[in-house]
Formats: sequence, C-alpha cells, structure tokens
Amino acid sequence: MNIPFLDNWRKRHEGTRGTGLAAAVAVDPEGVAELLAECELLRVRAAQRGLELDDSPASLAALDQLPPRWREDPEELPWLGNDAGLYLGTVLVRNVSGAMWSIWPSGQPVVRLASGREIDVVEAGLGWAMTGSPELSQVYSESAEG
Repeated sequence: MNIPFLDNWRKRHEGTRGTGLAAAVAVDPEGVAELLAECELLRVRAAQRGLELDDSPASLAALDQLPPRWREDPEELPWLGNDAGLYLGTVLVRNVSGAMWSIWPSGQPVVRLASGREIDVVEAGLGWAMTGSPELSQVYSESAEG
C-alpha cells in the first residue's frame, strides 16, 4: 500500500533500532503525534457537517452534539470510532500539560497523563461512535482535572 506521508516518515527513520509504533514513539514522539492526529475520516465527516476540528477541547463538545449519522454505516463505524479516539488523544496531548502518547505492548496507542494514568482513547472513541457514551468532552474533562 502506498501511503505517502507514512513512506516519508519511514525514510526519515531508516536504521532506527526497534520495530513498531512503540519504538517510533521513543525515537520521534512529535512525528508519531502528527501521524496519530491525522484522523482523516473523522475530519472529513465533521467538515461535511460544517464543523472544523481545530484540536481544541471545544471541538470535542461540538462533536458530541453532531447527529450520529455514522451509525447507519456498519462498515465505517469502527473506523470513525478509531479516529474519534485518536482525535480525543490529540486534543489531550496538545492541551493538557504533561500528557503524551504511549503505546501498549499490544500496539494500542493510549495517552499517558503526567500523573501516570493512562487513557485508552481508542476505546473511548469507539464507545462514543457506537453508543454516544462516554461523550468525548466528558473524557477530556475528567482527564484534564487530574
């Protein structure tokens, strides 16, 4: 599969030790954060409804208010939920002091707060996409408090 931004990232990191996303976070945390922030499907669907995702906490509240039309497409639902989780993580990392991406041994990206608590943002995003709960803004608020 030809994914230009991923190919370019790989070229910049040829010869680095370790494999997988966990090693990439150790070598280039900003590059991985940019990769995880793509959330292209979610950004496209939000833009179609007139919502620009600007990586702010307010954009999470605006997402929570959108009618969940994505639930009508069972093939798109898990992809959109995954993107919603990665977007939630991006907002946390960019707005909560000390928050950073971490990768579990399973390869699952999570956000680690300064307190050491880890937020499984992808699970939260999938729950939001499928049932509307938890609300993305609620997960952000609870995480930002600590």
